[in-house]
Amino acid sequence: MSSLKFNTIIKNATIYNGTGEESYCADVGICRDQIAAIGNLNADGANVVEAQGLSLMPGIIDVHTHYDAQITWDPTLSPSPSMGVTTAVMGNCGFGIVPCPPEHQDIMLKNLSVVEGMNLKTLLEGTQWKFESFTEYLNYIKEQRPHANVAVLIGHSAVRTAVMGEDSSVRIKPTAKELDAMRAIVDDALAHGAIGFASSFSPNHSGYGGRPMPSTIADDEELYALLEPIKKRNGVFVTAGGQRATPEYLETISKTFNCPTFLVSILAMHNDSDPSASADYYERCEAALGRGHEVYIHANPHPLSFDFTLRNPYIFYAHDAFNAVKVAAPEQLASIYKSHTFRDEFRNNLSEDKIGAIFNGTWDKIELDEVPITKLAKEADQDPLNWLFDQSIETQFVGKMYQNNDEGVAKLLSHPNAIIALSDAGAHVEFLCDAGFGLYFLQHWVNDTGTFSLPHAVHRLTSEPATRYRIKQRGQIKKGYFADLVLFDPKNIGISKLYKLNDLPGQGSRLMRNPKGIHGVWVNGTKVISNANNKPIQKGPGHILTEFDF
Repeated sequence: MSSLKFNTIIKNATIYNGTGEESYCADVGICRDQIAAIGNLNADGANVVEAQGLSLMPGIIDVHTHYDAQITWDPTLSPSPSMGVTTAVMGNCGFGIVPCPPEHQDIMLKNLSVVEGMNLKTLLEGTQWKFESFTEYLNYIKEQRPHANVAVLIGHSAVRTAVMGEDSSVRIKPTAKELDAMRAIVDDALAHGAIGFASSFSPNHSGYGGRPMPSTIADDEELYALLEPIKKRNGVFVTAGGQRATPEYLETISKTFNCPTFLVSILAMHNDSDPSASADYYERCEAALGRGHEVYIHANPHPLSFDFTLRNPYIFYAHDAFNAVKVAAPEQLASIYKSHTFRDEFRNNLSEDKIGAIFNGTWDKIELDEVPITKLAKEADQDPLNWLFDQSIETQFVGKMYQNNDEGVAKLLSHPNAIIALSDAGAHVEFLCDAGFGLYFLQHWVNDTGTFSLPHAVHRLTSEPATRYRIKQRGQIKKGYFADLVLFDPKNIGISKLYKLNDLPGQGSRLMRNPKGIHGVWVNGTKVISNANNKPIQKGPGHILTEFDF
């Protein structure tokens, strides 16, 4: 069929091209970083990969990651490429690390350590501060040669910290000069390749010392001023939302600034205690889309489990009783938890359902060694609250509050306004590892439950997020598109159980999973993962994405 000179040919693969169309068998020829031909190809001179009945799909696009600091010491973006992810969007929730004047670098990392559950010693020892501006950051991570493609959001909290310093978490109103400076930073970032602007209104997002993350106290006047450059430059808007970020609120932003908007909120996640609430969010977003305004929801396909200890009980942080906990030294925690004053205050907090809080009193959803603590408390003749706070601050619990009912979650994942996402890869690494969200989606929602066909599932993980985020020439197996590809066994696709790995800077540890059924991952035509040798290549082939299809 072709006389082209290919670098690599993947032969006899069952191709799921990312559009949702049915699969077909063909060869895929790669020339440099692009797909050059699809069909029955002449393999002369090419490196031939014999698929032997395996399937080929576009690389997974993960639009919700937090690799902003990790990429400075680990350009492999471990473990995402091993999980089939070939493109990652960083800077979510507005918690990036640029711009970063030297005098504010420590507070930026300290905030990040709390809000994204990261080891502070790891961040302080690992983060390589070889940049200050957004443009310098993009240039630096390009020099790092990442193993996946990377797009970066400019973050509200980072911008606020850079301009307002320590005041960013306590002072609601910036001065006119400060607001102008913040707006100029956002404008410059969008002009030099930011994919959009990210913020957070979530009450669960507290920073170092119990202070609110900067963006969560900003008012609408400030937010709208920082969104103005999007109307001129183009970009997406992504927010982690509390009660403030309603579908109607995002629709107004989409209409005003002519941009796609994306919501990340536990209010849009299935909760057995109020099963209709999340569906209502999706219906309101669908109504906005029907009026021509793009409002989407990041929908996580896996059960949202929160591993936590009483040393870092972040699932409770939205409640006032924990204000003292957030600022306490570790050696003070035990006495706080034993205090009747603390326990009574927390019990009183839970008497009123707090919108946007992770935990509102569903004690049966918290487990120790897979046993609900309600059962353990009953056996000890205690109520769950008293029983929990009698435990060691190092005891590891799991809270299974959201996305734990397949029937309810299936309706959300199938909704046209859902975008399959929310791995949080790079964050909360001591507590979870959901970087394999795409493989879990294929394992559970295709193979286990039959909720999605394989062609449809591949579409949801690849070309759909690429289209909605305006990512060019990715997400499909198509001539002229970049050769981001995953060779896999659809019958055995999935992820392993969690295990602990001690490999982070500052002797930090993280929870990890291994992929199942992955036989090869290519990024821009270069193989970065194989089933035979999982050792990373020395220089990654990932591109820093700076031009989008707006």
